Amino acid sequence: MRHTRINLQAVAVLLWSLGATSRAGAQAAGPADSSGAVTTAPAAPAVSPPKPFGYIQARETWQEHIGFTATLNRARIGVEGALPSHFNYRVLVEFEAAAGKLPSTPSLRDAYIRWSHAPWSIWAGQYKTPFSREYITSITAIETADRSTVVDSLATKRDIGVMGDVAIGPYANLAAGVFNGEGQNASSNRDSTVLFVSRATARPLPQLTVGGSFARFGPDSLRWGAEAHVEQSGVILRYEYIAQHRLGIDKDDYGWYGLGAWRAVQWLQLVAKQEDFQRPYIGDSRRMRGTTLGANVDFPGGRTRMIVDWVVRKNGVALQRRDQGIAQLQVKF
Repeated sequence: MRHTRINLQAVAVLLWSLGATSRAGAQAAGPADSSGAVTTAPAAPAVSPPKPFGYIQARETWQEHIGFTATLNRARIGVEGALPSHFNYRVLVEFEAAAGKLPSTPSLRDAYIRWSHAPWSIWAGQYKTPFSREYITSITAIETADRSTVVDSLATKRDIGVMGDVAIGPYANLAAGVFNGEGQNASSNRDSTVLFVSRATARPLPQLTVGGSFARFGPDSLRWGAEAHVEQSGVILRYEYIAQHRLGIDKDDYGWYGLGAWRAVQWLQLVAKQEDFQRPYIGDSRRMRGTTLGANVDFPGGRTRMIVDWVVRKNGVALQRRDQGIAQLQVKF
């Protein structure tokens, strides 16, 4: 782990140095004029130092016939900051524990430059593709310890590319981008086929958001999704449906989840989720049904959360049941 910390420190020091150099340059003296007086160079726009951020998720899991297992679910640290001319940047690195006895290795998650001038934004680099509300929402902000199976299985993930988005006041938002389609940290686009991803949302009422996602990867893969989200007086209701069609296969992969949450008091949120995911072309052996009942305890300050979930999954033709208990402590900084 020592070399991973050194790598992160190097990134932070480099970005901070760039900001410091820019500020110093703004105060540098210019050349002398014809009278011999020293002129002062025009002041450059101020650049604020990079802001570090991150989060840690420590988890204890109980599973039938296995017992208790302690894991480091996520450990991410990054830097972000604003630059002149409406630009900003973000770098996020994952330090989660590797499987087995292998040492953990840093893995780049986000590394992008964003230009924004309301209502427009343009993104370039590696980041989350705009598909599925649950996927693009930070794992630290969703109501359950894990994302739904259909989202993990079918939603497009982080990739390298260019994206633009526009907000139409508080009423609608449209995002569309072109990506390599090779996933995160891929050094090249091997077959020159691109992944097109888009998502549109609308708010016909202040409490209601509806949306749809679309992704196409070459001529042989098409994915789409529909979503609805209602939030009022501490109550949340959300539904998503996602499907994938492959050329030459007559049966699509598809799935859905429905979630309800209620903030009983300021520090306690109660959650229930039902989900179903199927891959008919493989057969009923890949079907998964799941039920999650949970509670989220938010500590004062908004930086610490305890998540306690009881998850029941039924898999395969016989819908064999598997119970799992999850307790996760999460901190953000």
